[in-house]
Amino acid sequence: MKALLLHGKNQWIPLPSAGKGEIVVEVHAAGLNPVDYKTAAGGNPNWSYPHILGLDAAGIIHEIGEGVTGWNKGDRVVYHGDLNKKGAYAEYAVTTAHTVSRIPEGVSFEEAAALPTAGYTAYQVLHRKLPLQVIRTILIHAGAGGVGGFAIQLAKLAGLTVLSTASARNFEAVKALGADHVIDYQTENVYDRVMELTRGRGVDAVVDPVGRDNATASLDLIAYNGHIAHIAGTPDYTRIKPFTKTISYHEIALNAAHHHNDPISETDLAVIGHEMLSLLEQKKLSPMLSRIISLEEVPQALAALSERHVQGKIVTKLK
Repeated sequence: MKALLLHGKNQWIPLPSAGKGEIVVEVHAAGLNPVDYKTAAGGNPNWSYPHILGLDAAGIIHEIGEGVTGWNKGDRVVYHGDLNKKGAYAEYAVTTAHTVSRIPEGVSFEEAAALPTAGYTAYQVLHRKLPLQVIRTILIHAGAGGVGGFAIQLAKLAGLTVLSTASARNFEAVKALGADHVIDYQTENVYDRVMELTRGRGVDAVVDPVGRDNATASLDLIAYNGHIAHIAGTPDYTRIKPFTKTISYHEIALNAAHHHNDPISETDLAVIGHEMLSLLEQKKLSPMLSRIISLEEVPQALAALSERHVQGKIVTKLK
């Protein structure tokens, strides 16, 4: 298969095989995500080298392991993989059968591969964490990125008023996704603009995929009894005194679902995938594909992602 690696002298990594409850997927497309460049640089103590990166895969079932039901060879599937295991930047990859979602005929492999890490994270925020029935306004940071872009679309589908931050060059793209108001975080005072747009009240919820400092600063933007969903770093809770704004904090850690031996949480990844694929098929959701690249171009594309100025999603096409 492509990108064969050596264990040692003349010891090639073989094609993977399916264990109990697993399937082997012939990967046709794989999504790129910030977690890939972060772990490529920092490593993971659970890995053995050489390692294969890539969490988001779409392809065709090649092999079915013992105990797997409801799937057949040739079925088109997409999944979010386990960070601790070998990934999807290869022609074949292994995953657990109960975490995959069936790709509708109207959705391409590339479109499906754009979804899992960023899309499922955004879905968890909107439909697993935040109490949408009491939220009217939401601020979504980094609206031009993967998580931000999917979150904007899902928030608009839920009927919310959406504020977002982005650089000026991405304003039109973020508005096209559904943002009602876009704030240039490079030239505008975000606090002043949020207060202006909410008449001094603040937003009911913030989604922060940027980092700890940005999440901490965002606490000042939240209305009484509001919420913050943080993805890339926990805010400094001491910024808000107890018994004042009564903010609810929601940690989003999509990959953690694979590591707790909780079949309900694991299977929910497949449920989320099904829901988002349905929205794609109905043209209610954009996969935000900005580039489709070859496998050989992945390292350079991850380097570009690390600079945090990539709009939308990058996917590598293997077939």
